[in-house]
Amino acid sequence: MVKRRGSPVLVLAVMCAGMFLVLLDVTVVNVALPAIRGSLGAGMAGTQWVVDGYALAIAGMLLVGGALGDRFGHRRVVLAGLAVFGAASLGCALAPGLGALVAARAVQGVGAALLLPGSMAVIAGVYPDAAERARALGVWAAVSSLALPAGPLVGGLLVEWGGWQSVFALNVPVVIAAVVGVRTLVPVVPGDRGQRVRVGALAGAVVGLTAVVFAVIEAGQAGLGASVVAALGVAVIALGAAGRRVPRSWLGNRPFLAANSVALLMNLGMNGTLFVLSLYLQNLGGNSPARTGLLLLPMSIPLVLLAPVAGRVVARFGPRVPMVCGAVIAAAGSGCWALASPGGGYAEVVPVLVACGIGAGLLTTPVVAAAVGALGPRRSGLASGVNNTMRQTGTALGVAVFGAIAGSPAAPADFAAGLHRLAVVGVLLWLVAIACSLATSPSGRGPRSGGPDNLKLSSGRTGDGLRAAGVAEG
Repeated sequence: MVKRRGSPVLVLAVMCAGMFLVLLDVTVVNVALPAIRGSLGAGMAGTQWVVDGYALAIAGMLLVGGALGDRFGHRRVVLAGLAVFGAASLGCALAPGLGALVAARAVQGVGAALLLPGSMAVIAGVYPDAAERARALGVWAAVSSLALPAGPLVGGLLVEWGGWQSVFALNVPVVIAAVVGVRTLVPVVPGDRGQRVRVGALAGAVVGLTAVVFAVIEAGQAGLGASVVAALGVAVIALGAAGRRVPRSWLGNRPFLAANSVALLMNLGMNGTLFVLSLYLQNLGGNSPARTGLLLLPMSIPLVLLAPVAGRVVARFGPRVPMVCGAVIAAAGSGCWALASPGGGYAEVVPVLVACGIGAGLLTTPVVAAAVGALGPRRSGLASGVNNTMRQTGTALGVAVFGAIAGSPAAPADFAAGLHRLAVVGVLLWLVAIACSLATSPSGRGPRSGGPDNLKLSSGRTGDGLRAAGVAEG
């Protein structure tokens, strides 16, 4: 039995605040990385893991979070996610060394993964009318999308005001307020204890992806050694085991595979670029953290402004057209890495900033529309969840790959040469994204399989909320 509590508007406000905080932590830490390097004596690999520990945990636990909410009730899982995220944030702020910080960041990611699908399901539950629910989820997506431009700005100001620890300490009082709001306002909706949470495939995927990221980071620092070969072997075994549990209906659905490949490549290029740009502007350009946040705005603002425009284009022409256009523009911008200089000049990287922002802005909405359309409306929640998992995987790989190619900013000439190599790598990645975009269904409606999925990770109750997830995460 559902017990009505607070106003739906207040519930929406609490969920928006919590999710803004979680998504803010995807980007807020980038401008704090040079300060973390100096304070904890971290090398390039260490700073990569500060970002990737969070992204990998979200990627691995996102679908599990939705399934746990369906089984035990989304209110309960949201509260658990907030508690885990808040405690881990405090652990990050108090971390005495790099290892403790990376471990706390991973726990933060687990909390975020529990909160993301649960918050959308809670909103869907308190707005039973379809039209009102759509408007509420639109507000949720808009507020969450603001986390991308706000991250570098907020992070830069906090680092200058209170050190890098304040980036994480700020989360604690906000989480406490959100927990009070959820307990006071959000109604209790019993879960379906009959739902099964099958985590075998996801466990293999987490181990495999972590091994891949380790191998890339280690290879960038020390070359192809025994540890890299061993990690790649673990990755092959773990990902192979996970792949055997993937439903055949997915593997035979070319538009679905293509859409999720573009999602991975999009976040790989976008977040890899953001990672090295933050180091370039601070370490080579000598900009303060706050100024760096301002200088990064030409990348994040187009993403926020173009998302609704891309949605209208998708409604009229289908997802393929804006996906191809976005990938072409991003490819052109990536080629401009060839202009980067050892002096850290800003004018040289403005084309990279603007083009990548425009490209991602055109891609974000159609990518999730293509994935959802490929599986059909009955499985829209699962499709969006898989799409977001692929995007978080792309974030982790982007930081690893771009960081490994760029090298250490401690040697400006070598770092600039690494950015020149990124011009070639970036263009090639976006060319692959163009090819995958062309393989999606022009209308966004792919072939539908007749049988049920062999890997059911969330029930239909989460579906309405997960449709917005692709818009909300950058």
